[in-house]
Amino acid sequence: MIRILIAGALLLSLTGNAQERATLPTTDEQARQLAATITTDDLREHLTILSADEMEGRETGEPGQKRAAAYLASQLQDLGIPPVVNDTGYFQTIKFSRQNWDTVDMRLNGEPLRHLWEFYSSPSKNANRETVTVNEVLFLGYGIDDPAYSDYRGHDVAGKTIIIFAGEPRGRDSNFLLSGSKDPSEYSLDDGRKLQSAYQHGVETVIVIDPAFKQNVQDVRRETLDGQMRMTDRTEAERQEANNVYVTPAVAKEMLGKEYRKVIKARKRIERNGRLRPVAVPTAIQLTQRKNVRELIGENVLGYVRGTDPRLADEVLVVSAHYDHIGRRGDAIFNGADDNGSGSSTVLEVAEAFVEAQKAGMGPRRSVLFLWVSGEEKGLLGSEYYASHPVFPLEYTVADINVDMVGRVDPEHEGNPNYIYVIGSNRLSTELHNINEAVNRDFTQIELDYKYNAKDDPNNFYERSDHYNFAERGIPSVFFFNGTHADYHRDTDTIEKINFDKMARIGQLIFYNAWQLANQDKRIEVDVK
Repeated sequence: MIRILIAGALLLSLTGNAQERATLPTTDEQARQLAATITTDDLREHLTILSADEMEGRETGEPGQKRAAAYLASQLQDLGIPPVVNDTGYFQTIKFSRQNWDTVDMRLNGEPLRHLWEFYSSPSKNANRETVTVNEVLFLGYGIDDPAYSDYRGHDVAGKTIIIFAGEPRGRDSNFLLSGSKDPSEYSLDDGRKLQSAYQHGVETVIVIDPAFKQNVQDVRRETLDGQMRMTDRTEAERQEANNVYVTPAVAKEMLGKEYRKVIKARKRIERNGRLRPVAVPTAIQLTQRKNVRELIGENVLGYVRGTDPRLADEVLVVSAHYDHIGRRGDAIFNGADDNGSGSSTVLEVAEAFVEAQKAGMGPRRSVLFLWVSGEEKGLLGSEYYASHPVFPLEYTVADINVDMVGRVDPEHEGNPNYIYVIGSNRLSTELHNINEAVNRDFTQIELDYKYNAKDDPNNFYERSDHYNFAERGIPSVFFFNGTHADYHRDTDTIEKINFDKMARIGQLIFYNAWQLANQDKRIEVDVK
């Protein structure tokens, strides 16, 4: 039997400063008492609110999702879990955007250029604007503005269109001018810095000569065609990048005409002495960049229970669930009781069990982050955002337990609700798999079904819930899932069809896993490559 410990096998001293005393080990019976706080009544209470019509299907960025986030935060506050995000309390704010071109058109000397063949322009990196006419372009080197090297120094470019080379200049010794070595600077790796510099100097449009056009156009092609919601660092109102287009060297040569040689000489002059002599070139360009934009602001909700062991408290276990759903279609409200009101309610109950442990002087040795993410239905965006912008360092994140749909019975288990699909437990850590097997054997005795854990599973559920963004970064992760059913992603996924007894058993299994991971002496190992 796995013995679940709180702070090692030391007995509580009867004398001395209370802060220096070791904590009693937690017995199996004490663990059972904590797990028993996960009840059908509490689960029903939470889910009744989260899946109510007033939540309008909890679609990311919509009022219903905001109300659901507020409810989760209110429950954390009632439990006594303090806010953890500096400016936004319990919320980690995420900006989402879906952008595509309504019209993107570039004409040179009256002739249209082919988008994605002769030029490309990314909707997410440009402001929406009507047709502009360009009678002159100014060659401005590489468009860099840096203390070590600047193409802008001494030149007024406000209101102008500039044409620049991609990348950054090298000197006579073949070293990059900015770094003074063979290593490129960020200007080679991130064109955004050039576009921001151009914006700050009042440039109207940046034309970039891209020698790697065929390779680089693929990302823009995907963005232009897929129309997916994406995370973004800023809203349109916060944009600080000049509008831009990228052209092939052949188009650039045609654009510069007889001045092309002067531009090449100016480029060589930069390489010789690090100084730019701009070249003004008359031209006839028309550029239209009209786009469709939909922006959303979503929130992840965070509840954090600090560990009690000074040696282990910086290590963090994540227990996650997505609380968003797909909203409404006309008068039909997609309540998402199972998907994923069930998982969200379960994580609330597991959080309460950990708080009860704290109150009893048995708080977990490691810290535990209870994480409710939005944007899952948009492509796992909320968990991707957390994994990309972690509040607690990922190198100290020991594992993720993810809960997504745990309140129903799928057709394969009709008549037998005492099961759960377990996905991913052995993909990175055999120890994580063994812990789940052991605590289930010793405490919950649920049928663990690994059907969807198969690497050749045609449903590919392993990559379809929020644990995957942790697993991709090498963090052991396990996903608990009841399978799909006839009401999946339909407006018939409602609370009266939820099996709360099943939810409570799964919640207790999740608690035992979390309790073990938060309290054992060594963090689990990644031993599967």
